[in-house]
Amino acid sequence: MDFFKRISQQRMSAIFYMLMAIILIRICAIFIMGPMPQDAYYFFYAQHPSLSYFDHPPAIAWLIKASTTIFGKNIVAIKLGDSILSALTVLSVYLLARLFFLKNIAGKAVTLLLSTLMVSVLSLISTPDAPLLFFWTWTLYSLYRAIFEERRVYWLYSGVLMGLAFDSKYTAVFLPAGLILFLLISTKYRHRLFSPWPWLTIVIMVLVSAPVIIWNYENHFASFAFQGSKRLESVGSFELNPRFTLGLIGHQLALLIPVLFIFLLRGVYLSLKDWGQKRVFPEKKKFLLSFFLPIFLTFFLLSPIYWVKINWIMPAYISGIILIAASVKEKWIEYQVIFSFIIHLGLLAEILFYPFPIKSDDTWVGWRALWQRTEIYKQKYKADFVFSADSYKSSATLNLYSDSFVLGQNVIGEPALHFDYIGTNLSKLKGKCAIFIDSDPTFKNIARGEPNPAKLKPYFQSVNQLKPIIIFRNGKPVRKFLVYLCHLYNPFPLGKNPMSQIDRKHQLTFIKQKSTSYPYINLKK
Repeated sequence: MDFFKRISQQRMSAIFYMLMAIILIRICAIFIMGPMPQDAYYFFYAQHPSLSYFDHPPAIAWLIKASTTIFGKNIVAIKLGDSILSALTVLSVYLLARLFFLKNIAGKAVTLLLSTLMVSVLSLISTPDAPLLFFWTWTLYSLYRAIFEERRVYWLYSGVLMGLAFDSKYTAVFLPAGLILFLLISTKYRHRLFSPWPWLTIVIMVLVSAPVIIWNYENHFASFAFQGSKRLESVGSFELNPRFTLGLIGHQLALLIPVLFIFLLRGVYLSLKDWGQKRVFPEKKKFLLSFFLPIFLTFFLLSPIYWVKINWIMPAYISGIILIAASVKEKWIEYQVIFSFIIHLGLLAEILFYPFPIKSDDTWVGWRALWQRTEIYKQKYKADFVFSADSYKSSATLNLYSDSFVLGQNVIGEPALHFDYIGTNLSKLKGKCAIFIDSDPTFKNIARGEPNPAKLKPYFQSVNQLKPIIIFRNGKPVRKFLVYLCHLYNPFPLGKNPMSQIDRKHQLTFIKQKSTSYPYINLKK
């Protein structure tokens, strides 16, 4: 019997309603949750069309451009785009699971997936992982058709889908790696390595990835260097830090919910043990393992020496969940859904009432109020421009609301991710006055901060600290922003280019003479 029908019957009706409640919480959060800095930053991508971007490929910009074009330029539209694509990914996982199992087991796989915080993150926070997982899932679907059903046209589809996955996020390199690994370990299909089809698939992937490759070529391979060689340099230092591994385990337990994560590890271990004890091992299990183990093991092995972000392993869980779905008994699925329901109730309470303030800029609280207060300061002191210097978060999120463009930390000679590549001609700002917003996420009090930050001195003739912007929630201060009025900007202190502190090998295109204005469409609601 179909698993979805079973969970709607009397014995499991509570589980069914809990699962529906989890989905409803996600839908409600679309409309009541404020913008995350990631939403703002990738909207910034969409407002500056490009073949690719400094820190990520362009698919997330395509998604946000499409959603804001259809639903309007507002925060809800951004989150709707993410949520709709995530729902399509869940449907795609069901269709993929049906290739391996009957409806009952495929239903189990989707129930497990829907119960995770991973789906909530993908639905409510804009990241390149949303399009990546969509195209990743369809790539596996297409490769299955090509390999197990011997339908040659699907090799071509697989190449296109792999390319689109790479246009979403560089993690997609694990797709051709997984394909080659499977063909190497497969006794039945190894001969396909000597046919042109797998290699044609990879060639097509490269062709579809052309926007990313061309952008990197035109910009001295800045993005590849940022995501590749720079991180490899950090790994090369080889300083063991067990807390990184513990942090990764904790994050993955939260992302999948402990029941599923433990069963996933158990299921993969038993599969490998079974493979080691048998000469014959199902080819379809080898296929699923080939797209789980490489990415999962790579990042876990890196974790003692490098901080692995919570979302990097996400693609592995598509095939991993399908692999273990048949072995998870309904009792444990019940526990998984109950855990997830409780966690999502807590998430809803946090969004609505914010009982536990987040000591980080990665929050949805206070951005509109920050913009409103910043506008008051700008008008009162007749400042010519506003900028911030906390990577991208304050600048990007203020830009959601502001009619005039809020600049990044390249104003004071610091690398500013894709803010460095939009054609801002800083020399046009010489002699102007600015408002500098400096977030203090771990503030201890609401008093003024450092009177004259050293990083501002070389670029402005004088700096005066203004009253901090304090954001209150439930009568308590939850966010603090230091504010400085900066006079007479000099973009080239001591005759030096403000990018002189940055590795110019990778960011030679900082100041482009393409634009003297800052076109932007705000998201005022």
